[in-house]
Amino acid sequence: MRDIKINGIYRHFKGNKYKVLNIARHSETMELYVVYQALYGDYGVYIRPYEMFASLVDRDKYPDVKQKYRFELIEGEEGSYGI
Repeated sequence: MRDIKINGIYRHFKGNKYKVLNIARHSETMELYVVYQALYGDYGVYIRPYEMFASLVDRDKYPDVKQKYRFELIEGEEGSYGI
């Protein structure tokens, strides 16, 4: 599984940028989630399952996308959550 960098700036494959605020764990299922903030618009805060955040772009659905991963690190090396 890919390491996700806390405080890293990531680009979503559709172009928008986000900052990873933290990694959270669901209290009942123990599933990991990425807590991240949009760096545009109203700067909303979101969560997404860790595995989904770190996943590859679906090439069947988005064949023309150049990016390999759904979210790719573009800035920041501070901290990481190693699995």
